[in-house]
Amino acid sequence: MWRITVVLTLLMLAGCSSAPKGVDCPGEVSTIYGQSMGNTQARIFDLVSAFAVSRDGVKVQSGTLHSTDRFQYVPSAITAEGFYAQRVSDKQFRLINPYQNTMITWTCP
Repeated sequence: MWRITVVLTLLMLAGCSSAPKGVDCPGEVSTIYGQSMGNTQARIFDLVSAFAVSRDGVKVQSGTLHSTDRFQYVPSAITAEGFYAQRVSDKQFRLINPYQNTMITWTCP
């Protein structure tokens, strides 16, 4: 009985201490008005109330996503870099750069 308790405790600690692994997701680059500009790929770290995008050694964190009504408004935040970050759905994430008139929408498997 004692061994089972020790093994279960170790498994729970290992599960709690692991960092999010992230998922490689394809993305579409377009203008804010929807004109396609190409494709890209990045690793998305979904943290439920936030997300992070990592590509070529650069990581952008959304910060805490907010929405007054998740059924009407997309949860969003402004990143430290000045991008507009949105969780479009459980599988879609978007970063908008208003200064360069671009947005990237990643759709994860």
